[in-house]
Amino acid sequence: MDRRFLFVLGSSRTEGNTEALARRAAEQLGPGVEQTWISLAEYPLPEFEDLRHDSDHVRPTEGNLALLLDATLAATDVVIASPLYWYSVSTHVKRYLDHWSGWLRTPGVDFKATMAGRTLWGVTVLADPEPSVADPLIGTLNNSAAYLGMYFGGVLLGNGSKPGDVLGDTEALAGAKSFFAREAPLARYFHEAV
Repeated sequence: MDRRFLFVLGSSRTEGNTEALARRAAEQLGPGVEQTWISLAEYPLPEFEDLRHDSDHVRPTEGNLALLLDATLAATDVVIASPLYWYSVSTHVKRYLDHWSGWLRTPGVDFKATMAGRTLWGVTVLADPEPSVADPLIGTLNNSAAYLGMYFGGVLLGNGSKPGDVLGDTEALAGAKSFFAREAPLARYFHEAV
């Protein structure tokens, strides 16, 4: 299967540090690798309403929700590019992941089986020099991948605050050169990891 990358941009700021780092990593993908970039700020999703016990689910056929569902299902690799906001993913990304819960129950989608075997990646930029403050974000993505039976390529970390700061992070830029080339293991919950 040819690789098709979906880059889900979760920043409230256009062309911010996280997007810049994700684009640096994406430059290393071959010319035959399809890339789709969707900014959740430009294509906002409605608030997620948990209806799993209350109603029938209907597959969205138009609007931003349909766009994101179709793009997610078409991707072999989903890249969550979210700045570190309060030690986790942004509100935009959290809402996107919440909609995965609804897609699990949408007839004809078979979301869990479709996503199994695909790869989830993360890219984030944080202002703190201590990388461990991003552990909650990494845990969110790792556990989401584990639940769906996906591979998890890890999270590319960069450092910066003001726009353009990450371009001075030589370690992050070096890591971006080989980030998508590495072998992604099957995701496991941290308590199951050997």
